[in-house]
Amino acid sequence: MVWKKHDYEDIPGSYVFDGKIAHNAYALNKLFYSFNEESCRDEFNADPAAYCDKFGLTEEQKELVVNQDFLGVLRSGANIYFMAKFAIPRGVSVQDAGAAFQGITGDEFREKLLEKREGLEERLEQEGGYWNG
Repeated sequence: MVWKKHDYEDIPGSYVFDGKIAHNAYALNKLFYSFNEESCRDEFNADPAAYCDKFGLTEEQKELVVNQDFLGVLRSGANIYFMAKFAIPRGVSVQDAGAAFQGITGDEFREKLLEKREGLEERLEQEGGYWNG
């Protein structure tokens, strides 16, 4: 399949989930979606590498999953909501994963979130109820 290049592909530090990424990460996201079922989570926990093979992950994707490389998984096309199904049962909250993305501790990440919240109501009012920041 031929994919058109987009301007957003060159934004430093961004991992845009678009059709190209989704297409290449279908098996990865299908694996994570399977974690909706407890039996699937149990099967994965018993032998993560074999479970990855069952879904046809590439060797690179399999390594990221087995090593619980959350940022790598995101960069390789994991949908953030499906990735949460992978992270949370392993004792990693979405906030902890966000901290790992930035190379800081979970506590530092939560502090940054609290700082960003200061004055949010005023910013929303100024922007007409919507703030992108």
